[in-house]
Amino acid sequence: MFGSLGITELILILVIVLIIFGAGKLPQLGEGIGKAIKGFKKSVHEADAIEAEAQAAQQQMAAAPQAITSAPPQATTVDQPAATVQQPTRA
Repeated sequence: MFGSLGITELILILVIVLIIFGAGKLPQLGEGIGKAIKGFKKSVHEADAIEAEAQAAQQQMAAAPQAITSAPPQATTVDQPAATVQQPTRA
């Protein structure tokens, strides 16, 4: 698809980009595209690391099954004094 682009087509595209964005905006545009690509690559690598971490956790869970207890959890009560509310007096 891109193999058929010649030097004249690339120059034409560059001229159109210069007309649309202007020479002053091109460095900002390039910087923004570079940051976007860098962020995309970083998120892809983080997703791979998270996926590998999840697989390792699943393997650990399968290797060491947990003992299941049948005792229900016990509830604890806390005794707190009741707060008294005083009405403001009007004079």
